[in-house]
Amino acid sequence: METITVQRFAAFSEGEEGGNPAGVVVAEHMPTADDMQRIARDVGYSETVFAAPVGEGWRVRYFAPEVEVAFCGHATIALGAALTRAHGDGRFPLMLNDGAIEVSGETTDKGLSVALKSPSTTSRPAKAEMLASALALFGMDHRDLDLALPPAIANAGNDHLILGLSERGALAAMEYDLDDGAAFMKAHGLTTINLVHAQTPQQFHSRNAFAIGGVLEDPATGAAAAALAGYLRDLSWPHLGQIEILQGVDMGAPSRLLVEIPPELGSPVYVSGDVREL
Repeated sequence: METITVQRFAAFSEGEEGGNPAGVVVAEHMPTADDMQRIARDVGYSETVFAAPVGEGWRVRYFAPEVEVAFCGHATIALGAALTRAHGDGRFPLMLNDGAIEVSGETTDKGLSVALKSPSTTSRPAKAEMLASALALFGMDHRDLDLALPPAIANAGNDHLILGLSERGALAAMEYDLDDGAAFMKAHGLTTINLVHAQTPQQFHSRNAFAIGGVLEDPATGAAAAALAGYLRDLSWPHLGQIEILQGVDMGAPSRLLVEIPPELGSPVYVSGDVREL
């Protein structure tokens, strides 16, 4: 029987601080779904990623403590760090449940830097009924919203509700009930709720609710970052080809995500950041 070893990395870290912890299992053969769910629950991070070699790349699945997710950005970044440590700098093709992406890793004088190529992106306006429920969940109303960032469902591998807030203080005060959040997200097929504040057209502060995975909040969320970038491109937002997302600050885990945004509507974006081993 193959021994399963869990590696642990914090993706999108700020030096030796912050980042979002992820478990990484790289095995010769993919464990069963039941075993992966059990391991993810035991690890206790918001996601654990599992990878096994297939062809010229890697078959990959992602599990939160309570559920499998289609795509997870920070766990992909953590996997890229593990593959770079094992195989050297380079690009690694990844086969997900619903498509193919890639991750690349580089060893620098500061440590590991990893970038992922996201799935294709889409966005659509959030319906009024969903928006009303979401605002009630967070104890907010329409006066808290930034009219330049209309509420939307954005997708880069899975659906995220984006709520743009006009004040940084409203973001810092974010709170909600975990069970109510999980029920809301399940009802609407959401993977996260991404609350953001635009400090400048190219710099965003973010907090990301992940109740459906059994986690109140993620300190760094690559999938939501990719979805946000695609949404901004659809809006013709003046992003100038790149945005910086500062996340996790309000929960004491400062994290930094960079997203490169090609001009073609719907095309993948590139999410990168530093990684530290735990």
